[in-house]
Amino acid sequence: MPRQLTVAEIRLNDTITCLTPALSLLNDIHDVFGTPFVPAISVTTLTLIAAVQDAKKNIAECAQLLESVLQVLYAILNLYIKSETTGSLPPAMLHEIGRFTSTLHKIYTFVEAQKEGNRIKSFFRQSEMSTLLKECREGLEKAKEVFKASGPFYYKSKVLKAIQVESASSIMLEIGTMQKTADNLHKEFLQMIANLSDGASSDGTSSVYTGINDSGSQLRSLSSSNSFSMLPGKPKIFHGRHTELDEVVKLLNQDSARIVILGPGGIGKTSLAKAALHHPEVFPNYQCHYFVPCDSASTSIEVAAVIGAHLGLKPARDMTKAVLQYLSGQPASLLILDNLETAWDPIQSRSGVEELLSQLTDISQLALLVTMRGAERPAKVRWTRPFPMPLKPLSPEAARQTFEDIADEFHEPQVIDRLLNLTDNMPLAVALIAHLVDYEGSSSILARWETERTSMLSAGSGRGSDMDASIRISLSSPRLTSSPGALDLLSLLSMLPDGLSDQDLIQSQLPIKDVLAGKNVLLGSSLAYIDDRKRLKSLVPIREYMQKFHPPAPFLVQALQKHFQLLLDLYTTYQGPHQAGLVNQITPNLGNLHQLLLRGLQIDASDIKDAIICTLSLNTYSVAIGRGRIDLMDRIPAVLKPGDHELQARYITGIFRTLFHRIENSEVLAAQAISHFQNVDDPVLEGELNNPSALFPSIF
Repeated sequence: MPRQLTVAEIRLNDTITCLTPALSLLNDIHDVFGTPFVPAISVTTLTLIAAVQDAKKNIAECAQLLESVLQVLYAILNLYIKSETTGSLPPAMLHEIGRFTSTLHKIYTFVEAQKEGNRIKSFFRQSEMSTLLKECREGLEKAKEVFKASGPFYYKSKVLKAIQVESASSIMLEIGTMQKTADNLHKEFLQMIANLSDGASSDGTSSVYTGINDSGSQLRSLSSSNSFSMLPGKPKIFHGRHTELDEVVKLLNQDSARIVILGPGGIGKTSLAKAALHHPEVFPNYQCHYFVPCDSASTSIEVAAVIGAHLGLKPARDMTKAVLQYLSGQPASLLILDNLETAWDPIQSRSGVEELLSQLTDISQLALLVTMRGAERPAKVRWTRPFPMPLKPLSPEAARQTFEDIADEFHEPQVIDRLLNLTDNMPLAVALIAHLVDYEGSSSILARWETERTSMLSAGSGRGSDMDASIRISLSSPRLTSSPGALDLLSLLSMLPDGLSDQDLIQSQLPIKDVLAGKNVLLGSSLAYIDDRKRLKSLVPIREYMQKFHPPAPFLVQALQKHFQLLLDLYTTYQGPHQAGLVNQITPNLGNLHQLLLRGLQIDASDIKDAIICTLSLNTYSVAIGRGRIDLMDRIPAVLKPGDHELQARYITGIFRTLFHRIENSEVLAAQAISHFQNVDDPVLEGELNNPSALFPSIF
């Protein structure tokens, strides 16, 4: 005869049952409005449920804590749904939700310690465990007070006695009350979404699908799940991706499609997935549609938990089997896993995520569409061919169309061109800067860029509304954090508008550990790309961010500058056919040299002597190939020290070397140079001053 459950165990199971719709609705609100803290609350609560189910001691205490968590969650849901500012809360209330999130983590620590043989307990004395439990209770009571929580699970004191004397019928009554509360909140949420005007949403938020496609035919807007699984809206502004969209649509119309959309942060992967989801040639072909944001999941188990929450499944320690069984029983379905890189990037969790993907692709009636940062597809999946290429920036025409759709077209074209150049036509950056222009005006934004750079490209705190946040997410990839050389290389690329060829990357002998491996990491994470000239480059917003927050170390800059100086010396020192090859290597780096020397020609620069010498060499080269004198020459007098006779002599010689027939007061300059040479023992340099035409006869 099976063991009868205690009253505490019954209450625990019923509490978990009531948590399922609460978490589902909370995630739906986050999907629509991007509410802060919700992903952390959701994942922590799911983990907490699994821990409570495994607890061997203090079951009643654990049950009470989980009941209080349930009560607070419903109170938070009520606040969001009935908020005057639809779907958002005041900052002070958000601070309180943050404190509740911290309390959840403490509760999880306490519950984990109740397992037999758990290591956490060995770190705590009994008094410390009592203190932790007290903090958990106080945090929950404070949350109840702040969020005005009330209901059948609200216990004041002597909770253990109350649980022991309650009858099964009263427990069932309370469970029924909570389920009715969930249903009512669900209906209110649906009504709130229905009341939102079309203009109230943007591409960064989700909305309920209208149920009618462009042809007017009736379509299913929600999955067949018993839960309310929100589908994001179709992008309202979507230019320049029609070729990529056609490719994805064609692949989704194949049997058992398995597709991954790759590219850097802010490039429009999610928008492309949404556009494909709502395409009239895709949506009717699937009876069930699931769009699952995975950015809060860090392991395959958490990915399965997030999918399970969207399917409305009962939480468990590992929901993989339940998810696979559920999807296997559904008709033709489309599952979109958005931003899966959070779980796939770490080496320790990658195999598990790939195994989960492999198991999902074993379901023949399930089409899988994954979006991920980077340029690398997960293994263990037979992706449908031909593989979509990683997304590139928009064309200039599409970027301008996007800009004008947001900010209108009456702005001065020349200023708009300059602003769009700063975005490198990355869709997120274009949209953010267009919103700024619409509000402040183009000239004002251009002036602000000089001081604020990418930090001004922010319309919120999420990856879809903040350029800096989007880049930070890419930089936090375990692939990057485990490769210090990759971060050093990216910081150096931030100063190089021309990028670097493999030749320069190898020949410069940069003091970067395993620089080629670092290059592959940057390419794999889409923080860098190979341009049409086969040069390794980084996009403008990423370069600006790196210069502000992770500027290159001086030794990296000096090493690359030394490499270019050697090339310039080769050109100026040796005449002959080899110069054509040097021109082909030096000229593509002129923009790089300008930026490196602009930094080096600062009064407080540690390598100012090398920067001056390199500037003089570059000026000589520029004149020799017909590009004329460089502006950097005008910066040298301000940083020259009067007592530095060698540099003074070199500078004057450099002037004579390139502008001999156009120098005013040439005799005065020559006399000054001779006086400096009296303190410098350099016959070769002095010979150049006396006969500059010997160096480049073609320009004299």
